[in-house]
Amino acid sequence: MPLILPDRLPAIEFLKDENIFVLGDERAHKQDIRPLRIVILNLMPLKITTETDLLRILSNTPLQMEIHLMKVKAHTSKNTPVEHMRAFYRDFELMINEKFDGMIITGAPVEHLDFQDVTYWDEISSIFSWARTHVTSTLYICWAAQAALYSYYGIPKYPLSQKMFGIFPQTPLDPKLPIFRGFDDVFYMPHSRHTEIRREDILKVPELSLIAESSFCGVSMVMARGGREIYVTGHAEYAPNTLDTEYKRDLAKGLPIQKPYNYYKNDDPEQGPLVSWRAHGNLLFSNWLDYYVYQETPYNIDDIH
Repeated sequence: MPLILPDRLPAIEFLKDENIFVLGDERAHKQDIRPLRIVILNLMPLKITTETDLLRILSNTPLQMEIHLMKVKAHTSKNTPVEHMRAFYRDFELMINEKFDGMIITGAPVEHLDFQDVTYWDEISSIFSWARTHVTSTLYICWAAQAALYSYYGIPKYPLSQKMFGIFPQTPLDPKLPIFRGFDDVFYMPHSRHTEIRREDILKVPELSLIAESSFCGVSMVMARGGREIYVTGHAEYAPNTLDTEYKRDLAKGLPIQKPYNYYKNDDPEQGPLVSWRAHGNLLFSNWLDYYVYQETPYNIDDIH
């Protein structure tokens, strides 16, 4: 089934080039189907790139979804055209009375700051609280996972001596969980972060379940409230070239950056990426949508609480 996207969203043309079926608003409204309402709070600087990555991976499911894009009012994006933001994004305060079947909150390049020093911390804290009563299941990615775990449960983050950067093996700790249905004993996931959360802090909180980890990069996935909150410290949604773009960007800026681990063919940037995470990435999002959103959300969306 297709994604229902706002007419003229740039991601539509990218996805059509990849033979991914999308519907514009006008055509979708003629269909007598109750699509899942999915809201994406996009905190990344290059919003069009992040939109496309997420929409690409959300499309790999038979479920029909209506996609909404949210932004925080307390921050103005410097890397995305103002016209794009006005056309496709709405402030949280304009969506506060709406309910959604699923929500995705992305990472953000603010790891170097204490949580309370982030300019939009008060607003995003309000969004975290709102999601608990207005969304059936929320998927928190990278910095958003750290921020929400801190906001809800007081889990601290710790700086790393060097950036966790590359493709790392992860182990599901409870393979019978629906989120891991169809997974192998080991799966790979991109990570790109300067901070971490630690397993001993997670294990101290009875409401939290550590469900995947790595001997290379530590805590990978955490679950709470029976799957109404799923925290992912990496980036299962990343496109094949994302880490390459980040690596070359930092090199050009003269920043200290190591080659992404286990990413390039023969560890040679000239040979390009060896993609090893996309199958499980698609499966992770599909399982989330199927088992934690579609099968748990009420038909009457107003009944979400």
